[in-house]
Amino acid sequence: QVLLVESGGGLVQPGGSLRLSCAISGISFRLFALAWYRQAPGKEREFVAHISSGGTTNYVESVKGRFTISRDNDKNTMYLQMNSLKSEDTAVYYCTVNHAWGQGTQVTVSS
Repeated sequence: QVLLVESGGGLVQPGGSLRLSCAISGISFRLFALAWYRQAPGKEREFVAHISSGGTTNYVESVKGRFTISRDNDKNTMYLQMNSLKSEDTAVYYCTVNHAWGQGTQVTVSS
């Protein structure tokens, strides 16, 4: 059974930073592509960032240059470094691998 556990969310002021983590177990972590999605209140879940098994990354346009996705294959953990946060980044952030999802972590950007 695949288990994903997100952490690192919280309340931050505009312009601030947060680092989300996603610990994954139950799969051969290094073989799989990973991704982050988010869902803002009243909106559909949207793609944020993706990292291939080989480390190639891609991002939704709205976070390019501000967010960085990475992975540590020794720790079976994925990260999302979020800098220069904006109010529109407020959402529940989810990690996903091979059709499995974590429970989500709340990120609130507000002064």
